[in-house]
Amino acid sequence: MMPGEPPSSIVPAIRTWWPRIRRLVTFAFFATVAVLLLMHLRTVDWHGVFSAMRSHSIATMLFACLLAVASHALYSCFDLLGRHLTGHHLKTRLVMAINFICYAFNLNLGALVGGVAFRYRLYSRFGLGVDAVTQVLATSMLTNWLGYLLLAGAAFAATPLPVPEDWPVGTAGLRAAGGFLSTLALSYLALCALSRRRVWTVRGHAIRLPSARLALLQLLMSSANWLMIAGILHFLLGAQTPFMLVLGVLLAAAFAGVVTHVPAGLGVLEAVFLALLAGRLPDTAILAALLAYRAIYYLAPLILAAIMYLAFESVSGDKMAARSAG
Repeated sequence: MMPGEPPSSIVPAIRTWWPRIRRLVTFAFFATVAVLLLMHLRTVDWHGVFSAMRSHSIATMLFACLLAVASHALYSCFDLLGRHLTGHHLKTRLVMAINFICYAFNLNLGALVGGVAFRYRLYSRFGLGVDAVTQVLATSMLTNWLGYLLLAGAAFAATPLPVPEDWPVGTAGLRAAGGFLSTLALSYLALCALSRRRVWTVRGHAIRLPSARLALLQLLMSSANWLMIAGILHFLLGAQTPFMLVLGVLLAAAFAGVVTHVPAGLGVLEAVFLALLAGRLPDTAILAALLAYRAIYYLAPLILAAIMYLAFESVSGDKMAARSAG
């Protein structure tokens, strides 16, 4: 026996117990997801959701649904950028399916469950290593927030938000914050274009810096996604409020949701919209639009994502790895 090797008697025990441990971990993960999903669905005011959806015209709901489909389809391409950087060979439709599942659970249950845990869980079942998954995750998250940074600067500067007097940040503060956020986005583009160091190590994981062209694509994809989300809310609000104002309120609500760490921004989204659109629209109209938005953009994709996830879990790891080749 070589130094550092486990005793020969331990190896058979590990081989015997490891499948059981894996099954136990899988069951624990699945049970946790199921519990979180049920808890989330119990918090939904289903009567209010259906009433809100009935209050809108068929044309408005149809257009909002089309924008939601386009937004989710675009976001599902974010992980393809990570595939380009890592060079892994999972099929495009598989990567998009995993990205969609993660995004839907991320929206409803939070980033730790949807954005992180689901990516590591699903990608590992298809044979991707930790470093590759970390690169894909980092690229996707960065892509999402790049467009936010740029648009927040433009929205806060172009259309000053009607900030309530009791808010800690006034209109001037939001403009300054917007300028800073836009500078961050542009600095990232400059870093990708000019930096000689192309690989950075974060907590022991190598993160590859994309090219300037890919960074610009990240910015354009993310910006388009945020604009489509704002478009959904703009039409559900009856197009009675300037689009740039709706965009600014959405971006402010997204930031508030991240700071408060509330899954799906429950209550946060409504509070910000009611505070910043007070006097422009009746509270009932705002709440009806937000409930319809949650049903279209959060709940419907979550149901589909849950079905897709169950389908993935029902297939053995070997079969999944074989199907993903190519």
